[in-house]
Amino acid sequence: MNYSFSVEKIEYKSGDFMLVLLIVLLAGTGLSTLFSASYYYGNYKFGDSEYFFTRQLGFMIAGIFLSFLVSRISLSFIKSMVPVLLLISFILMLATFIPGIGREMMGGRRWIVIAGHSFQPSEFVKLTVILYLANIFGKKHTRVHDFFNTILPPLLVVLVFTGLVIAQNDFSTAAFVMTIGLVMFYIAGVKYGYFLFIFSALVPLSGMLLFSREHRVRRIIAFLDPSSDPVNAGYQVLSARHALSSGGFWGTGIGLGTRKLGGLPEAHSDFIFAVLGEEAGILGVLFIIILFLALAVRGYSLALKFRENNLFEYFLTFGLTTSILYQALINMAVVSGMVPVTGITLPFFSHGGSSVVVTFIMCGLLFNLSRNRNNIIGETS
Repeated sequence: MNYSFSVEKIEYKSGDFMLVLLIVLLAGTGLSTLFSASYYYGNYKFGDSEYFFTRQLGFMIAGIFLSFLVSRISLSFIKSMVPVLLLISFILMLATFIPGIGREMMGGRRWIVIAGHSFQPSEFVKLTVILYLANIFGKKHTRVHDFFNTILPPLLVVLVFTGLVIAQNDFSTAAFVMTIGLVMFYIAGVKYGYFLFIFSALVPLSGMLLFSREHRVRRIIAFLDPSSDPVNAGYQVLSARHALSSGGFWGTGIGLGTRKLGGLPEAHSDFIFAVLGEEAGILGVLFIIILFLALAVRGYSLALKFRENNLFEYFLTFGLTTSILYQALINMAVVSGMVPVTGITLPFFSHGGSSVVVTFIMCGLLFNLSRNRNNIIGETS
């Protein structure tokens, strides 16, 4: 009996050292900032000033471990697992609506709780959607103008996951998933006419969803005029602005900020960037922005090396880099008062196990891609 199989020959090389250095700098700075931002609230809420720091350290260790694993797995195996990962994401999203498994917190059913540990499946969706779109566009790049066979199936997948996230009452993450999906469609070369068709349907639907919930409307009003409701919807915006402006150029000093002492809600999570601005000043803010931009440059430079011959790798690298950068920029824009409050966390900085672990997995994939650039020699059968 004869068997025919294909083996991908890979000459393993060291990965992008600068990419790893940037990740280490961001993770280290983020962890130290979190400790400063959370020690008061941790002591007040749980009687342990190191509560959030210890949890975040554990999440980071788990993320680093998973990052190492995905950095060693062959890209061909990862590609073959995309349908399975997509199915797992779908099941996990549905599980949030099952009583006893899903938990409602802060008005949304976004978490699965198992053995006392919570997990937010929508964070995993960000990764799997990128993997899926990279896979399908890599396979069908020559038929990218075929609407029904190439564009409609991935569009439906993105819409289904976006709809599930909206059903969890998480409009911000839904908008994030849709935006990343549309970016992937754009770099795949989808015609502008199709984008016009998509936007003509999405814009009015988004408007209806945006104004269908009172808290979303209040966030928009608070963004336009924070002083109109300074003790409720506008409180976070005003507090964040005051924290950023009070830092000046040099900052008040690490650990010496005062806004985190009860004056800034979610100082350890969504608004941790405001704590950084107060304590590290403009200098510290610029340093973090430069680190994220440098990470993006490394990612996009790597993506361009795959553009001609390895489209799955090209789309995957581009999508992962865009996801990390976009999330960081959105969070900074929220804290700066440039966009309405979204609930999007700052990668490497904000407390949150699901977000931290998924971010490190993305970084592991980027390192995997950097190790395998230009390494595919050929196939034997």
